[in-house]
Amino acid sequence: MTDRWGVIADDVTGACDVAAELRELGLDVAVVLGVPQPADIPRGVDAVVVGLGARTAPRERAVAESLAAAAALREAGAGRWYQKYCSTFDSTDEGMIGPVAEALVDAGGHRASVGTPATPHADRTVYRGHLFVGDRLLSESPLAHHPLTPMTDPDLVRVLSRQTTRPVALLDRRALGEGADAVAGRLAHASGHVIADALDDADLDVLADAIETAGDRVLPGGGAGLITALARRIRPSGDGAVEREHPEAGGDLVIAGSASARTREQLAAAGGPTVEIGALDADARPDDVVATALDGIRADLAAGRVPVVSAGHDEVAIAFAQGRLGVARAAAAVEAVLAEIARRSVAELGVRRLLVAGGETSGAVTRALGVRSLRLTRRVDPGVAWATGRASAVAGEPVVGVLLKSGNFGGVDLFTRAWEVAP
Repeated sequence: MTDRWGVIADDVTGACDVAAELRELGLDVAVVLGVPQPADIPRGVDAVVVGLGARTAPRERAVAESLAAAAALREAGAGRWYQKYCSTFDSTDEGMIGPVAEALVDAGGHRASVGTPATPHADRTVYRGHLFVGDRLLSESPLAHHPLTPMTDPDLVRVLSRQTTRPVALLDRRALGEGADAVAGRLAHASGHVIADALDDADLDVLADAIETAGDRVLPGGGAGLITALARRIRPSGDGAVEREHPEAGGDLVIAGSASARTREQLAAAGGPTVEIGALDADARPDDVVATALDGIRADLAAGRVPVVSAGHDEVAIAFAQGRLGVARAAAAVEAVLAEIARRSVAELGVRRLLVAGGETSGAVTRALGVRSLRLTRRVDPGVAWATGRASAVAGEPVVGVLLKSGNFGGVDLFTRAWEVAP
């Protein structure tokens, strides 16, 4: 069938965010990591989510990978595309949200893209085109200081206009108040891009109804909120009790690559990290850093503790390393070390369940393990769920349980509570 939703997410944690919410609706959801071949995409599921590594990629690569994913989804029978981007619109003026939307609009024969990053369950809302994180404008939130995608402008029409030559219009909340039929009428004449306000799920439901009526004229996109509203119109194909592979008994491991405020709180609640990875050391002597980290993990596992490996969250130290190495090189050095620690922990120490915080870190870890697809098992918090997959880069290809989360997601006690429902 060609009417299944195929979600094209710009990173791994964004894919898992969507999949967690769709799974909560009782849908059977598959997550495919990286650019898939049609044969990689399961046919007997309600929705397929592709997790790319495109959020901070050069535009040309982001567009090419998104188009390749869309083509594979269509060939595999998931021909209704949704462009998933972050609920905080993480994208600089050189970013990929606008160019990818344009490419997918053209490839799908649509007239316009329409969407919103608003995700009320994650406290992300849009009003008069301005994105709020909780009760603060995006530009007044910690996202304003993100090392790779600092969000200093909360006006999404302005932000998107700087990424595209096509017109960007606002569908404000007053228009949503006119009802789905009126909104569908507006979308029928739209071109370029439309950013929509949304303060709650009711707003998203109006927009979803309008998108359904508009049909192929528009490409929907945004955060997990809107695709969840669209998915509320799907009848699950089964009872949600699909048999899944489960990991063998083994050790647990937390890898926190995110420097977000919420991840810092989660680290503190867990008692702090076992090992901290500094960018300068990771760049200069990665093998030694990995070996030292494995010693600490081994000791914790032997003592019955869950080891926690952190990228370090001292802002002064991070800034110093970025000044010495540059932002991109510092980040790449840490991600490479964290990914190798994860791989060797599974291969050598018997770790079978990993909780990974941070989008870039999650992508690096899953690539290092050779995990190409995931099946969702249990939602823990909004946008946060456990999944299972095979670590094909490890001898024997063991099944591993992974919880891949955006740095800002999850309750403060997630690093200790998540294990209660782990596969």
